[in-house]
Amino acid sequence: MITGDSKAVAESVARRIGIDEVAAEVLPADKASAIERFRGGGKRVAMVGDGVNDAPALVTADVGIAIGAGTDVAVESAGIVLVRSDPRDVVGAIELSRAAYHKMIQNLVWATAYNLVAIPVAAGLFMRWGIELPMSVGAIAMSLSTIIVAANAQFLRGLKLART
Repeated sequence: MITGDSKAVAESVARRIGIDEVAAEVLPADKASAIERFRGGGKRVAMVGDGVNDAPALVTADVGIAIGAGTDVAVESAGIVLVRSDPRDVVGAIELSRAAYHKMIQNLVWATAYNLVAIPVAAGLFMRWGIELPMSVGAIAMSLSTIIVAANAQFLRGLKLART
């Protein structure tokens, strides 16, 4: 944990949430430098912040996460803004982003496979073998494909996010 707060406060918070490594009383530019060092090691870095002093680090991180009640500068600098002012929601945001990514991959695979079959059939490339698709069937199949992708995305609504 890297914070501009006093060492006593930082260590107390770190102890409560299970963080072993703490750097306290860190200046804003030093936070951004620390993030650059982590990124230089090939790691992806997320930064959670709420103040003006966090803005440089939020911009530098791969993912900047602002606490909802944070300053306008922090909110504008971040890629994600937590609606509530509860830093524990970061875990839920990460889970949701991973689930959404997996859902996008599923939909991309479905749409690619569907189009690899449907486009050649619709173009009449298989007519010499007796495979022909009437336009009405093609229109219905295209609509069904769209419905399948949309319905698959709706499964994200049922996702149970971690809440500590």
